[in-house]
Amino acid sequence: MLISKKHLSRRTFLRGAGVTLALPLLESMVPAQTPLARTAANPMQRWGFIYVPHGSILKEWTPAQEGVGFQFSPILKPLEPFRDYVTVVSGLYNTGESGHSPSCAMFLSGTMPAHGTNIRLTTTIDQIVAKKHGQATTFPSMEFATEDHSSHLGSCAGDFLCSYMSTISWRTPTQPQPMEINPRVVFERMFGGDGATAQDRLARLEQNTSILDALSASVKDLQRDLGPRDRAKLTEYLENVREIERRIQQAETQRNEHHLEAPPTPVGVPESWEEHVKLMFDLMALAYVGNMTRVTSFMLARELSTLAYPQIGVADGHHPVSHNNNVPEQVAKKAKIDTYHLSLFANFLGKLRSTADGDGNLLDHSTFVYGSGMSNGNLHDHVNLPIVVVGGGAGTLKGNRHVKVGRAPLSNLMLTVLDKAGVPTEKFGESTARVDV
Repeated sequence: MLISKKHLSRRTFLRGAGVTLALPLLESMVPAQTPLARTAANPMQRWGFIYVPHGSILKEWTPAQEGVGFQFSPILKPLEPFRDYVTVVSGLYNTGESGHSPSCAMFLSGTMPAHGTNIRLTTTIDQIVAKKHGQATTFPSMEFATEDHSSHLGSCAGDFLCSYMSTISWRTPTQPQPMEINPRVVFERMFGGDGATAQDRLARLEQNTSILDALSASVKDLQRDLGPRDRAKLTEYLENVREIERRIQQAETQRNEHHLEAPPTPVGVPESWEEHVKLMFDLMALAYVGNMTRVTSFMLARELSTLAYPQIGVADGHHPVSHNNNVPEQVAKKAKIDTYHLSLFANFLGKLRSTADGDGNLLDHSTFVYGSGMSNGNLHDHVNLPIVVVGGGAGTLKGNRHVKVGRAPLSNLMLTVLDKAGVPTEKFGESTARVDV
């Protein structure tokens, strides 16, 4: 039988004037009569590491039941629709002195940061995974955040340098990875192309045109060679790109119309923190779909954050609320913030689950570690950290479980994640064993 199906390279890009756009996995990228699981186009796993500050209210976070089929706790309730992808791990800790700087510095490193003016930590797990899996993508890894330290007085804690609270990602023991807070900058990095100049981008903004306009001819040429299912998938992907660009442009317009003067906050950052978070998550999803990266890290908020959340009825800053002193009213506010953060993460998970990816969906092929490097905001300690693992891990994660480890280093979980990422390691951070997830 003659097989006439055309094979499209997985590395195919759409190109226009100063614009380069990677493509999602299409059926046309799979050679004829080749099972998806055996083709080079088989979607590889993605990894994400998401940090929230100031610990949590552990009695509202930790499920009462252990094992399979546990009942979701109040704070974790937003994750219940994803039960089969969720593994709660309780009893994990980091050693070292208490404090804000060690909390985020140790989250992905398992290593106590150096005091004083010398920067020294260790290469974090996201960068180890990126070194293994990031060489075939546009960006080995991508780092996101919603706040930097420039707008916070007293934003560095103790005698630690600010670097330890400005990122959770370290490429080497002395090279922290900067976290990008501006969606516009991320968007231009992803879709602006190597040939795009600052003048190109400025002209496009002034004309209020989309980067997709520069790709129209390339899109038409490609669509002629695609089947109906691939055309539909490509159209959906391009519509998502255009919608995110529209939201970024709207944020910029709003700031200009209201004559907002906030020098530390670059143009492109929405007025709404919730919209800011959603934009960053949507950009992460697009980066996964387009195989621009397979490894991300995201500081949803930073240690010492004074963000208030009036949209959920919490007008006090997050850091002051975390010092609740067991006052019921303040405890309830902190639990509300924690639940709100998880609801935004759950919204992102829903988008991944609804996005087809090879023989499943993006969530099937992803592993996320979500949590904090602090346990109790009153004490600033690192005992019994609030940690949850979410995703299918391309078949490597079990889900629907609450795993109690008794008492074990967070590094044990990271060692397990490295195993499942195909980077078997004898020792990571302060690891002593592995965690069954």
